Amino acid sequence: MYDICRYKMTDSGSFAALSLIALLTFGCSNVAPAYEYTNQAVQESNVAQLLTEAQTTQQVDGLFRQANSLLDAHSYKNAIETYDKVLKIRPNKAEAWINRGNALTVLQRNEDAITSYDNAVKINPRLSTAWFNRGNVLSGLKRYTEALASYDKSIAIEPDKEEAWINRGIALAKLNRYTEAIASYDKAIAINPKKHLTYYNKACAYALQNKHEEAIKNLQAAIKLQPAKYKTLAKSDTDFTALRQDKRFQDLLN
Repeated sequence: MYDICRYKMTDSGSFAALSLIALLTFGCSNVAPAYEYTNQAVQESNVAQLLTEAQTTQQVDGLFRQANSLLDAHSYKNAIETYDKVLKIRPNKAEAWINRGNALTVLQRNEDAITSYDNAVKINPRLSTAWFNRGNVLSGLKRYTEALASYDKSIAIEPDKEEAWINRGIALAKLNRYTEAIASYDKAIAINPKKHLTYYNKACAYALQNKHEEAIKNLQAAIKLQPAKYKTLAKSDTDFTALRQDKRFQDLLN
């Protein structure tokens, strides 16, 4: 299973109150120097610009909230259309590109989703979530080498992201790089020792190398945390074919 992460928008702080332009008091001649009029005109222009920017921000924020609500309601096509409205106004809003990519992923428009995540990381290469979700889509397409590169980017930014370590391990296992996969699972376990899926995947990696004792030990750890789930999975999982006749494996599933 590949988890998808999304961005929610926090409430934006309101603009600070704009200072009123001070009235200028002049001497007896009642004639102000021309440059003072010029300065006032510039100040008025700046105020108008700030007001316009504030209105644009308010519009973008409203559309972004609307798109997120549509995403939460599983109205993915409408969510994409609304994210597109956001991005037409604010094309550098990376969070909108990420959530748009998430909606596209659910609709299995995978190449479009990848492009959306690519746009997000072009704006901000430090977005761990964009790299992680990009890796998940690539894994779904069985493009494991590319997925691995994306997970590595995510982990470089957010080294304690256990899901990235797990999914990185899965990609490595699919590439038959079992030793590296196990090392990746070990990183995830160090972050969260209660993550049952990690032990199960680690057991699979050992089983595929015919390392029965290590496979059974990790499968036992997964079953201890989620008995019904992993007993059922292990009974039909082809990764454990080599262990079927091992009495320890049979006892574990009874």
